[in-house]
Amino acid sequence: MYRSKIAGVGHYVPKNVYTNDDLSRFMETSDAWIQERTGIRERRFADRLEETTTTMGVEAAKVAMERAGITAQEVDFIIFATLSPDYYFPGCGVLLQREMQMREIGALDIRNQCSGFVYALSIADQFVKTGMYKNILVVGSEKHSFAMDFETRSRNVSVIFGDGAGAVVLQRTDKEGQGILSTHLHSDGADAEELAMYYPGAHANKWLKDKPGYPDQELGGLFITKEQIEQGATLPYMDGPAVFKKAVVKFPEVIREALEANGMTAEDIDLLVPHQANLRISQYVQQLLSLPDEKVFNNIQKYGNTTAASVPIALSEAWESGRVKEGDLICLAAFGSGFAWGSALIRW
Repeated sequence: MYRSKIAGVGHYVPKNVYTNDDLSRFMETSDAWIQERTGIRERRFADRLEETTTTMGVEAAKVAMERAGITAQEVDFIIFATLSPDYYFPGCGVLLQREMQMREIGALDIRNQCSGFVYALSIADQFVKTGMYKNILVVGSEKHSFAMDFETRSRNVSVIFGDGAGAVVLQRTDKEGQGILSTHLHSDGADAEELAMYYPGAHANKWLKDKPGYPDQELGGLFITKEQIEQGATLPYMDGPAVFKKAVVKFPEVIREALEANGMTAEDIDLLVPHQANLRISQYVQQLLSLPDEKVFNNIQKYGNTTAASVPIALSEAWESGRVKEGDLICLAAFGSGFAWGSALIRW
């Protein structure tokens, strides 16, 4: 059986910077209020007409492939993680394949939201290990800004998220002890509706039927009215305290699981790259694991939560800044909607 390694990593973030003060022009909030709760100072928003989830993914992929020393024609398979696809269907994987003029290779789309990249990396690892593919492009990309509501009623959600993309090339390696050592994936759907976007969806009627303006029809599939749209029935919903409470338990749990599976402890970690959900969550996990600041990478202050893109963006920035070096033990971890969470332990 083969082993897989990350041969190249890259990221792309839009040029448009929106600070907390900028958001305060549209809703009742402040820089102090946002920083106290999330640690976020600013985020990037894509150009509404020119940039898409796919095009940002393409830019990140170009960097990752160049660093891996391969061309688009050498990619064997695409795995694209996002919760904000260009279209409801088809997925972004085939759009990226078209944009990059790749061969007629397979493209798989992952809808695991914040944990999407870790899930995608785990799937890619299995394909490489079994010998099915040699070079797999794994992309996490998000354009949240097109669907967010910048009014006070939605500030608990809208101040958190940003746009961007990250990518890695996963490749075979014969070097003993190098590459992905293990991945660990979990889910618990008991509280799925605590962090969700009900519309569009085949079961959305259940969550919209009690909203004012719900039409009295027998047939017609998904019922949604202008009144419901104006009332925010189609906007993302998040119970922040419920998410926080679950995350601070599952984050350290899945990190320890990865370490124990490989006979290691938190002291062996050279760098923890957590999903950038909330700086307070990262700091809490860091404290539980007794990790010093130099062993945890956070960039949510600059980009906000870019969900499926946050881990590869952070990993790429960490690599560029020299905080990821050959031989280092790197731990990736993510938790998000579903709830779904996971970790990956990597010897660089």
